[in-house]
Amino acid sequence: MSPFQYGIDFGLIGGLQAMPGFLMIYGHKDPNSPIGYNISPGRQQLISSLMTLGAFISSSSAGILASKLGRRPCLWMACILCCVSNVVMMATTNMHGLYAGRFLIGIANGWFMTFSQLYIQESSPARYRGTLISIFQFWTSIGSLIGTVVDNFTAPIMGKNSYIIPLSLIYIVPFILSIGLFFIPESPRWLLLREKEETARKSLLWLRPNKEAVPEEMAEIQSAILAEKELASSASLIDLVKNPIDRRRTLLAVGAISTQAASGAMFMIAYGTYFFEMAHVGNAFQNSCILTAVGVVVIIINSTVISKFGRRRVFLMGGMAICGASQLIVAAVYNVRPNTVGTGKVIVAMSVVYIMGYNGMVATYAWLAGGEIPSQRLRSYTFGIAASIGFAGAWLATFTAPYFINPDALNWGPKYGYIWAPSCFLTVAWVYFFLPEIKNRTLEEIDEMFEAKLPAKKFRKYVCTGRYMPDPDEKLARKSTEEQVWGDEKATAEATINVA
Repeated sequence: MSPFQYGIDFGLIGGLQAMPGFLMIYGHKDPNSPIGYNISPGRQQLISSLMTLGAFISSSSAGILASKLGRRPCLWMACILCCVSNVVMMATTNMHGLYAGRFLIGIANGWFMTFSQLYIQESSPARYRGTLISIFQFWTSIGSLIGTVVDNFTAPIMGKNSYIIPLSLIYIVPFILSIGLFFIPESPRWLLLREKEETARKSLLWLRPNKEAVPEEMAEIQSAILAEKELASSASLIDLVKNPIDRRRTLLAVGAISTQAASGAMFMIAYGTYFFEMAHVGNAFQNSCILTAVGVVVIIINSTVISKFGRRRVFLMGGMAICGASQLIVAAVYNVRPNTVGTGKVIVAMSVVYIMGYNGMVATYAWLAGGEIPSQRLRSYTFGIAASIGFAGAWLATFTAPYFINPDALNWGPKYGYIWAPSCFLTVAWVYFFLPEIKNRTLEEIDEMFEAKLPAKKFRKYVCTGRYMPDPDEKLARKSTEEQVWGDEKATAEATINVA
């Protein structure tokens, strides 16, 4: 439900900026525009980017909140703030009121995306983690699809109702999620970190169909936690950079999630309908619906193969290469033959190819890799920082895009692809040299490989031995032996004193 909320918000807002009813209030008349109205680049960039700015701020604080409160209470906070922000957006006709609503819902969306993914990464078995994060992205696309479809049907309405009706959908997720959270347990790994062993056992028993394997999994998690506590006595923000291993994992998590922003996806997601409208490519709303529907289909296909193929080579590198090539083709064709029927067909076709590369390869694996890489002790901090920097990149893309595509500014239109194609190709190189392959590894195995200081290219074939994780039984046995030795020495000393 959390990614559904994030997706529906993007789907709705992207379409509102191409609605006459919305532009009558927040835009201005423009006889040169295909729909008779336009919106200034400044307003356009703030409407879209304030949401991602809010998400950046909220995900920056996610580590502290998640480590203190847990995952479920933080999601309840997101539900409450989401409803409050939507009331503001629906009630106001003032530009500053709309800005405030967009910023507040961005904070809520940042919490939705960060805390829900933390829960999934910590609660799912290794072999299903990839599939579950793929389904996570599937719901983001479903939300975007519903948002664009609703916009398509309400766009012809002249007046405030054209955007009030779509905005009313935003209440659905907080209502369902706030009730559903009563019926699921807290993250077992978080509970063990807080030394709530019995509650963690009950959580794992609820989450696992194979009850007999729960004691073994708990022991494995506790071993990893003990190993990390031997390296550091506490978990704080300074630990992200103090220890070389933690610093490496933090930088890799940040880089992995930032591949989403580097792909230029926020340009297509936030301004897709407006982009199609200004590029004179058929019916903009219908094209956006088709594009989003294709994204949903490829996510479904992706979820069936995500656990079979490597994240690094096949998907992140291949997906970014497809994204870069498709944007380069769109920019080059439009530069040679702008505003022609043939060019319009190329733009639509390459947009479909782009969304297949992004939704089917990049989006899922970026968040998955960014969530798997952090250490257990610092997971909420690392993932929160990585998510916040990812949102910062998304904010930068949504903030600057209107300057390039809006007719009242540079009016580049599809030539904006020249900006993002090099970014995609550079990301391919970064993934190849630095991002390790951790497909189907348990979080404890990932800890071991980083403690072994393996180079990225050796992760895929490394055989874990457990030598970097102390066995709790061995530790207890060692403690018992030490106590016995001390007891024997003490008895000997007392006997010597008595003799004397």
